[in-house]
Amino acid sequence: MSAGVWLLYDGKVGLRSQVVGVAEAVGLPFQEKKLSIRYPWKGLPPLIWWNATAAAGRFGDRLIPPWPRLVIAAGGRSAAPALAIRRKNQGRTVVVQIQDPKIPPDRFDLMIVADHDKVRGPNVMVSLGAVHPVTPAKLAAGAAAWAPRLAHLPHPRIAVVFGGDNGVYRLTPEITNRIADQLAVLVRDGAGLMITTSRRTGAEAEAILRAKLAGPQVEIWSGTGENPYFGYLGLADHILVTADSVSMITEASASGKPVHVLPLEGGSKKFERFHQAMHSAGITRPFDGSLQHWHYTPQDDTGAAGARIRQIMQDRGLWPA
Repeated sequence: MSAGVWLLYDGKVGLRSQVVGVAEAVGLPFQEKKLSIRYPWKGLPPLIWWNATAAAGRFGDRLIPPWPRLVIAAGGRSAAPALAIRRKNQGRTVVVQIQDPKIPPDRFDLMIVADHDKVRGPNVMVSLGAVHPVTPAKLAAGAAAWAPRLAHLPHPRIAVVFGGDNGVYRLTPEITNRIADQLAVLVRDGAGLMITTSRRTGAEAEAILRAKLAGPQVEIWSGTGENPYFGYLGLADHILVTADSVSMITEASASGKPVHVLPLEGGSKKFERFHQAMHSAGITRPFDGSLQHWHYTPQDDTGAAGARIRQIMQDRGLWPA
């Protein structure tokens, strides 16, 4: 009998969030396998990779026996190694793929894609946004842990989650200044701000935020010390998130609180489909400088994915005794 659960991804924070979230929903202990794909595989479409377990280079984790009973892979570069593990384990591995790797979905035991992706099939599970590790229990624990440290912040408390530049969006200085000015108005009206930035936010944008939003009503966390992310989401009355991240916006929606989307420069048809789906579901609205109030029921696609994977493993006789 195979043992264990492996999570395959290429090191991106967003991909890690998705595989960890699904693995936690499955409920079995897991090992993370961060892959650094080497040449020649790196330059080839995953569909034609041969001996794909050997594609994992020395700068990441190697893929060697004993093979796991479950692999949860995310992103295009993890898909072929995941399928190769099942072959090497003589079919005694369930393979779950998150995101469309441009490999036919019937090659996997389950493929999980967001609604804005177009791939469909009998073994394709469609989530409204991204699967993720944020749960009501984690938000409650985060709120309890951070409440004493943030007790000085007035209500309404606003969590502001900044991403930044990616392949289709740009957080320009002009946009950063506009957002900072809008937030400054909310602070003058009595709100408390809990702001997080990311590596993609950039030093220039962070400097603008710190210059325009300094004061006792504002907390800005930028990566040093204990991560307050769950605390911020759990304590917030409203959540503002930049438009560039499907994961961040979906994670914010696990709170059940109003999620205001901060527009950035750029975009794509795929992102437009995502934003439209979230807006149509009553979860998000574009931020116009004001705090609107609305209600919705959080959608637990990650929990549903975990339940489906457990059933697949039970049907295959691979669920732990």
